[in-house]
Amino acid sequence: MLQAFRRRRRNREIVARLYDGVVDHARQPRFFVEGGLPDTVMGRFDALAIGVFLFLHRCRADPQLAALSQDLVDRFMTDMDHTMREMGIGYMAVPKRMRKLAGLFYQRVNAFRGPLEGDDAAALRSAVRDQKLGGEAPLDDAAIAFWSTYMLDEAKLNATLDTETILAGHWHSGRTG
Repeated sequence: MLQAFRRRRRNREIVARLYDGVVDHARQPRFFVEGGLPDTVMGRFDALAIGVFLFLHRCRADPQLAALSQDLVDRFMTDMDHTMREMGIGYMAVPKRMRKLAGLFYQRVNAFRGPLEGDDAAALRSAVRDQKLGGEAPLDDAAIAFWSTYMLDEAKLNATLDTETILAGHWHSGRTG
């Protein structure tokens, strides 16, 4: 337990930089224009959740990044909790909504993981369609194709990042695509 505390303290600054990189990347207008996500709380959640998922996907390939990836997920969930409280959601309702958001996040992780690992664009398009990103109207075929292509391309690009770069807290530094 003490070791976990030390790890968290040591990683806090690195995790903050990594998470800021994921958040900045998730704010790209193309995710809402070409990707068809509504500019709503759920649309923004999905853009960020996909960014976190792609970070986790990269970290799965390297055991050295396991602790860091868990810390980033914890940071993501803490950020979602704080965001709900800032939006004025009642104290008693936050845990219920957090369970719902965490469930949605892991549902998307499970849906996208297999097709992404198999480099299967058709299966990934199907998974994107089934996940109803944005939580409102279904995405059109162009938006579904956008997300499938984006995730496949981004996963390949992320695979080129070396472990030391990530451990130093650099993610999407200077990248717009």
